Amino acid sequence: MPTKKTTPDLILIIITLSLLAVGLTMVYSASAIWADYKFDDSFFFAKRQLLFAVAGIVAMFFIMNVDYWTWRTWAKLIIIVCFVLLVLVLIPGVGNVRNGSRSWIGVGAFSVQPSEFMKLAMIVFMAKFLSERQKLITSFKKGLAPSLGLAFLAFAMIMMQPDLGTGTVMMGTCVVMIFVAGARISHFVMLGLIGVAGFVALVLSAPYRMKRITSFLDPWEDPLGSGFQIIQSLYAIGPGGLFGLGLGQSRQKFFYLPEPQTDFIFAILSEELGFIGGSFVILLFALLLWRGIRIALGAPDLYGSFLAVGIIAMVAIQVMINVGVVTGLMPVTGITLPFLSYGGSSLTLMLMAIGVLLNISRYARY
Repeated sequence: MPTKKTTPDLILIIITLSLLAVGLTMVYSASAIWADYKFDDSFFFAKRQLLFAVAGIVAMFFIMNVDYWTWRTWAKLIIIVCFVLLVLVLIPGVGNVRNGSRSWIGVGAFSVQPSEFMKLAMIVFMAKFLSERQKLITSFKKGLAPSLGLAFLAFAMIMMQPDLGTGTVMMGTCVVMIFVAGARISHFVMLGLIGVAGFVALVLSAPYRMKRITSFLDPWEDPLGSGFQIIQSLYAIGPGGLFGLGLGQSRQKFFYLPEPQTDFIFAILSEELGFIGGSFVILLFALLLWRGIRIALGAPDLYGSFLAVGIIAMVAIQVMINVGVVTGLMPVTGITLPFLSYGGSSLTLMLMAIGVLLNISRYARY
């Protein structure tokens, strides 16, 4: 291994902690009314998010000091464990059902979402696979098919929950990693056509997904049903204007926008902090992407480069989908906004991933 630098990427740490601070503030602001009504404690969601944030920060700084090659050594075991968890979550009595998806395993008073951790496990394994077979990636049979085969298996198991959003992020991340590895464009065109056909089949196979597509095209066709969330989200963003209504002054969080502290937290942020606040958050994500790309380009080996690319692609894809949904540019799907949305598994996973990225930065030359 190359000589390790004494310090990690301090700018990346500042960006991450800034996003986390904004997230904790907005989780409280968005959830206080609902938490007080349901649990008689306006800090209920904020306290739990803070607990996971502290645990995630501890994990981030711990992983930052673990040589990233360690994950290459344990890649097979890590992905096997995640596959086992994906099987367990489908077993009635083990997996908990929320909003129609059996995606959580209860651990005491908290719940763990195995599909979230599968995203990072797949990145770790894919980075190992691609770094070892990078010269074969132009071959469909020896490179592309094996690399995507495992990802499709994980995607199929996640869809059995079902959780299209998480599965899409995972597959999108794998595709980016394979593209960066040098796969042929012709192979991507062919797989793209198959993917579109598969997506259409998935949409047609579930009536609720078809409703999401129709509500995306015209939410006012069913304003109290499938179009309700996106309409309420736009009602939040519109009045925000340039500077917003003020922190804590959202109207849509008063039981109009369902569970605003989760997938639609960006709508509440835009309502309270306006275009300026929303743009600031997008800028922070853009800076995070910039630092991640620099780390990937400066990594001393292929494994480090692919690992960094996978992590930053996962974050970027998730941000684009979440913001696209909230602003009405994409059909509604259950995707959290990294570092901001309420959710322990998602927050912990993202901070762990940043920890891996920070360790790579200690070896990177840039």
